[in-house]
Amino acid sequence: MTRGAGASACQPLIRRAVALVLSYTCWLSCASAQSISIDPERPSAPIFWRPYLAADVPPARLSNSPRLQDLIRAGTLYLTVQDTIALVLENNIDIEVSRYNPILADWNLERAQAGGALPGVPNGASTVGSVASGQGVVGSEAAAGVVSTGGTTPTNKTSNATVSQVGPVAQTFDPSITGSAIFSHTTTPQYNNTLSLTNVLISNTRSYNATLQDGFSYGGSGTISYTEHYLNENAATDVLNPSVAPSVSVSFGQNLLRGFGKAVNTRTIEARKIGLRQSELNFKAQVINSVVDALNQYYGLAADYEDVKAKQNALELAQTLYSDNQKQVQIGSLAPLDLTTAESQLGASQRDLVVSQTTLEQQEVKLKNLLSRTGSADPVLRHVRIVPLDRIVMPEKDDLPPLPTMLQEAVANRADLAAEKLNEQVAQVNALGTKNGLLPVLEPFVQISAAGLAGNPKTVVINGVPFTANSYFVGGMNNALGQVIRNNFPSDLGGATFQAPILNRQAQGDYGIDQLTLRQTQLGIQKDINQVQVDLLNAVVALQQARARYEASVRNRILQKQLLDSEQKKFALGASTPYNVTQTQRDLAAAQSSEIGALVTWRDARTSIDQILGTTLETNHISLAEAQTGKVSRTSAPPQN
Repeated sequence: MTRGAGASACQPLIRRAVALVLSYTCWLSCASAQSISIDPERPSAPIFWRPYLAADVPPARLSNSPRLQDLIRAGTLYLTVQDTIALVLENNIDIEVSRYNPILADWNLERAQAGGALPGVPNGASTVGSVASGQGVVGSEAAAGVVSTGGTTPTNKTSNATVSQVGPVAQTFDPSITGSAIFSHTTTPQYNNTLSLTNVLISNTRSYNATLQDGFSYGGSGTISYTEHYLNENAATDVLNPSVAPSVSVSFGQNLLRGFGKAVNTRTIEARKIGLRQSELNFKAQVINSVVDALNQYYGLAADYEDVKAKQNALELAQTLYSDNQKQVQIGSLAPLDLTTAESQLGASQRDLVVSQTTLEQQEVKLKNLLSRTGSADPVLRHVRIVPLDRIVMPEKDDLPPLPTMLQEAVANRADLAAEKLNEQVAQVNALGTKNGLLPVLEPFVQISAAGLAGNPKTVVINGVPFTANSYFVGGMNNALGQVIRNNFPSDLGGATFQAPILNRQAQGDYGIDQLTLRQTQLGIQKDINQVQVDLLNAVVALQQARARYEASVRNRILQKQLLDSEQKKFALGASTPYNVTQTQRDLAAAQSSEIGALVTWRDARTSIDQILGTTLETNHISLAEAQTGKVSRTSAPPQN
């Protein structure tokens, strides 16, 4: 018995310990998830292969901050205005989505800094079985312009897709290294064996290619190429077999009309830099919108609690009147018809209370959706009641600056207007490309190269006459590279490419569309500035009207309360009727609802003025840096039980 009693006594303690452990574990998981940054982590490998490693992008943060759990006491979430703002900054999913926009803009900027055309352009090339010009039988045929139809002659093939974009395509600013190594074994029947002196030509080739390319912001590009060909074949006429043929070439091209100039070729980079600033401004605007929404929902919930209290008071008055009338009907001092009037008022008061309570619950759901990333479906918030601790307090007067001063402040502080002005800058930057695209294409180019050739000497007897290789070409790769370095066999190439559309209607149309769009953007900015003035005027008028309506509602509520007291006294003395008392109760309830509604309207108008002026963050002591990280440093002090 003693042991069983002790075990049952320990069970509540065990359950409580398990609950504490689970709660602590949940708190740790939420805190850990909240502290993870959403910024991609770049690889930290050595520089040689670091560019080819992907960044580590953290998973989306779907859990709430520990602050939400800390503020709940006995199934109730007690909130101040500052706690509400902190929860919105930490948990609001709209703000969390907007946090990615500056990061995306930063990566778009990095993409633009690489230059080049649009991504995804295919390019294919084949160098199977290629040899240097004049090297071996196939190289000799190619140098002489002869193509053997009795077999296959490997050739370089390139297939490119056409890239179309408005304005000239920028150079690729990231240097690129291209290398290839091709090994081939070919067997080719010879319909004409004059050169090879064999009916079947068997060739073993090795081809090595390396290219370094880079583009320059002023519209030029340079290429350094190295090629090396090895050939070993069974042709009896080869005086060098096997042989190697290296070559080095340097080429440079420069746009002089279309595509010339740093401003033209870096316009995408400048546009992305502006876009990065725009994303930061748009994030600020999103924070302001979410905070304004939260403030309206918070004060609306506080007003709903006041409205529920008013409806409960009205119901108590109606119940008291109904009970008194019921007693008077029983003793015969009141007609039963008068009891029906009191009963009707009681039913109406009960209905009004249910409507007010339902409205409060709906307001709670809206506020929960703002405070949690999983909304009202969050198991922590699902059955929690929200109790606002701050009430709407109307100051004695609204100290508003003069209207021109507020308009000037709004134009200077509004994040959305600043972002629109940056749109104009982006359009002007892009116009550099469309204007430059009107010009013809003129691109001069130069290329210098040096080649070498060396191999094992063979003596070939043709018609009784012996032939052998020149001793200068006898040797291996060292001799061939020496020829290249000494520039024994130089080749120079120069020229220019010119292209001019006859009508040039595409470029003319692009420029016209771009300029007209720019004009629309400028007019749109002015339209929005004008709308700010209209919104500001309306908000000021709404604030003044709300104050006047509230003051009138307060006086009316006091008057209706006095009238109800007087009517109840008259009814107690037999000088009034239940209908008059009921009507006065209805008037008092309506006056109380009107007072609460006017107070909420004033609070919304005051919040709207801060939003129009762009001072919501400053007014509510909000740090944009904390909003960007999703971690508010200010600690919340939950109320004691």
